[in-house]
Amino acid sequence: MEKSIKSLATNWGLYLGIVLASLTVLGYMNLDLFTKWWFGIGMLILIIVFGIISAMKSRGLSEGFISFKEAFTSYFITIALGLVISTVVSLIIFTFIDPDAAITLKEKILNSTVEMMENFGAPAEAIDETVEKMEAEESMFAIGKVVQSLAFQLIGYSVVGLIVALVVKKNNQEAE
Repeated sequence: MEKSIKSLATNWGLYLGIVLASLTVLGYMNLDLFTKWWFGIGMLILIIVFGIISAMKSRGLSEGFISFKEAFTSYFITIALGLVISTVVSLIIFTFIDPDAAITLKEKILNSTVEMMENFGAPAEAIDETVEKMEAEESMFAIGKVVQSLAFQLIGYSVVGLIVALVVKKNNQEAE
């Protein structure tokens, strides 16, 4: 049964990767999307939902019973595979196909951040300091930065995955 859970999770990870890659391409066609809070929140929710679906479908494969480890494994494989596919697509687009878009995106994010800070009434010194830091940072699509971002995302989504696995798990009392 373990093999079919991993296979199912891999399939859901591929589906998630395709959806996230499509959203990345859509964002590339309209870079302003990457500066919208709802776009990021929507992707966050989408990723978690795919992980939950994978864990629930895996439980269904196991006649309604699944261990915590199996539920978490199903969730994590789905999330990890989807994020890696999306990250690779982003790297290809913004590093190889159109590096100028990465520069434009950085400027748009900087402008959006300044606008948000002004709306919240941040002092001018804080805004200037933030602008300096953002301008001094290396490209968002530098390999080290991308790997670090992917690692932090996996850690964050894993915490959610632990909660999901706790909720989804259902032990077979008769088998114990």
